[in-house]
Parts: sequence; C-alpha cells; structure tokens
Amino acid sequence: MARRERSAGVVVFHRGRGAGAPVTFLLLDYGKHWDYAKGHVDKDEDDLSAALRELREETGIEDVKLVPGFAKEIAYFFRHPKRGLIRKEVIFYLAQTQDTKVTLSHEHVGYAFLPFDQALKRLTFPTAKQVLREANDFLGKAMKPPMNADEHRCD
Repeated sequence: MARRERSAGVVVFHRGRGAGAPVTFLLLDYGKHWDYAKGHVDKDEDDLSAALRELREETGIEDVKLVPGFAKEIAYFFRHPKRGLIRKEVIFYLAQTQDTKVTLSHEHVGYAFLPFDQALKRLTFPTAKQVLREANDFLGKAMKPPMNADEHRCD
C-alpha cells in the first residue's frame, strides 16, 4: 500500500505594466527538473499557508496577489528509496507578483520568468505542464474585460 504525502505550491506569474504587456511564469530549476515552488504541508498549516510559505522559502517572494477561484490538484506515484511507494498529492494556487527578484533556496540552481510557450517547453513533468495550461487558460478568461450588452448583436 502506498504512503500518502501532501504538498502545496504556487504558479507565479508576472505581468509587465501597460496595455498588452506580456505575462511570464516563474519556473525553478531543481538541477534535474524544472517545476514550481512547492513543498510539504506541515501538520499545523493549511494548504494555502504551506504554498505561500514554500514560495517565500524557495524564492524570497512574499508580495503576491492570489487569483481567486484557481486551485488545481494533481496526484502521482513515485518510489522513494527508504520509504517505498508514495502517492503524492499537490495542490497549486495561482498568484501574480510584481517582484521579479528571486532569492533561491539551496534546493534550486536557477530560475526563469518565461512566456507561456517557453515555460511549457521548459517544464519537465506532464502534470506540471497541465497545471500551466489550466492556469494560462484561467488567466485568459479572468483578464478579459466583460463584454457590454451592446457590443454583441445578432443580426
């Protein structure tokens, strides 16, 4: 039987100032793979608190604005040399930052803010790619201004 572990993370994006400014996503280089800031949920904290703590510990970024309504959970299995088979559940939140200065923890060897297409290519795992697709789609819908009733007519 697999042991269960829970982690939480944040898909962080930055949007430059001005109309039409590009959106870039923060990815971390773990040395062998590229992923988001994430880590274990401690016993005394909820998922969101853990995600924000991990973001702060791994990147130094504290000033984020959460995007309401986005929470994507993934699950996967892996085999740990000492603990055996593990079912890992990870929940990701979406947040915007204006802070592009990153202070990496000892867990990482690099980072990059990349546009969607480049970030999608850089991510290592299929589940991380799916999270990015869903976050990008969610942002596309959330950032579109509502249409006025008189802008849409059927002739």
